[in-house]
Amino acid sequence: MTSTTTDEAAAGTVAVVTGSNSGIGRSAAVDLASKGWTVYGTMRSLDKGEKLAAMAAEAGVTVHPVVCDVSDADSVNAAIAHVIDEAGHIDVLVNNAGIGGNGVAEETPLEMYAEVFDVNVVGIVRGVQAVVPHMRERGSGTIVNISSVAGRIAAIAQSPYVASKWAVEGLSEGLAQELAPFGIRVVIVEPGIVRTAIMAKNPEAPNESGAYDMAYRRLFNFYATGLQDPGMPAEVADVIHEAATTDDYRLRWTCGWGGPELCENRPKVSDEDWVELGAIEDDAAYAERFETLFGLRLDA
Repeated sequence: MTSTTTDEAAAGTVAVVTGSNSGIGRSAAVDLASKGWTVYGTMRSLDKGEKLAAMAAEAGVTVHPVVCDVSDADSVNAAIAHVIDEAGHIDVLVNNAGIGGNGVAEETPLEMYAEVFDVNVVGIVRGVQAVVPHMRERGSGTIVNISSVAGRIAAIAQSPYVASKWAVEGLSEGLAQELAPFGIRVVIVEPGIVRTAIMAKNPEAPNESGAYDMAYRRLFNFYATGLQDPGMPAEVADVIHEAATTDDYRLRWTCGWGGPELCENRPKVSDEDWVELGAIEDDAAYAERFETLFGLRLDA
């Protein structure tokens, strides 16, 4: 996508934001529309779009709702074809739709891994396969994949979610090289803790054996700490816009509580120090060591 900051060019920019009925996707769709883009917001059912419509109306903009289930290839193909037919082209695809998944590896049902991967990883591939032929033919475009800090650091007791986001990172790295010759930009956005409904939707802690009390305690404490001063969905929306339009291209972008600290410091932490952190039994000592390694203070 050719970068620009002019209102004239922005008015011709067409974006598709998946999972736009809530959270980051909803805020991103409205934010991009507020910047003059033509935005199509996808959701599994138009019945889920009431809050999006209200937020767009309050902002004085329009977000065009489109039915799209990222776990269904026919649905994704139909949605992309509809937008191209109506708008004439697609400049930006924001692969935002996703689900969480708490659980330690020993006790998480295999079905949860399959479901999380199908939405978070294969869902992106479905979108890519639907839109890339169009972008390649035009010789331009931007694909924004919403990952997470959990794609850079193995957040404890979130095994399905972490594994899926690490897969998103690898998929995106490869995709960026594959599409570079065609003038298509790929970027990864890695939010830290952001005020959305994802935690309320994922309260599970499948601790059947009772052996993982410590792991789940630290999982929920991490989020409880971050939610005291979380990033906001609008912050992520701003990052999406900048990543898609800046002349100073880079692959990875982060924001939200803990985003910069975790993404920047994890490569500096040795594997041995990482494993040793998990073996610390005292919560206060764990929090102290976590702060030393990552520069983030957790509630002990």
